[in-house]
Amino acid sequence: MRTVLRVASLALSLLCAVSAQAATYTARVVSITDGDTLRVVSEGRELVIRLRWIDAPEKGQPFGDQARQALSELLAGQVVIVRDYGPDRHGHRLAEVVLSDGRNVNREMVRLGWAWWFRKYSRDVALGTLEADAQAARRGLWADPHPTPPWEWRASHASGGAGTHSVSPALHADP
Repeated sequence: MRTVLRVASLALSLLCAVSAQAATYTARVVSITDGDTLRVVSEGRELVIRLRWIDAPEKGQPFGDQARQALSELLAGQVVIVRDYGPDRHGHRLAEVVLSDGRNVNREMVRLGWAWWFRKYSRDVALGTLEADAQAARRGLWADPHPTPPWEWRASHASGGAGTHSVSPALHADP
């Protein structure tokens, strides 16, 4: 009986490991939507990518334009490596994006102070260290002593100011 349980446990572990792996491909960045969303083209297909495990200020939110500009400066026209973890419930690809010099864009946005670590969903604790460092240095949105996280801003604007949209925090979580 123990052998059967061990085999079943091993099979389940392997299945989980395989499902957690990302598809990796190169893509050309074609546009930046906001501080955590971009459009890429890979093998002739245009894809919307959401940066996994981070959340940047929304359009119309304080620091939203600056976060978008920072992502644009990192990525405009670049060919990048995408580690694609699959779609969220809205069909956007959740991914880590890596520059040709090896920098992880998700981490860079947090390090530069233009995005929060989505600690509720993330297993990447390095993002927490980067966020704490950015906050201590008052970089980016941390120049404001009490910036409003995007998930709180979205909730307060969900009843419908013009140009706002309600996005679940789970957009940046694993599917």
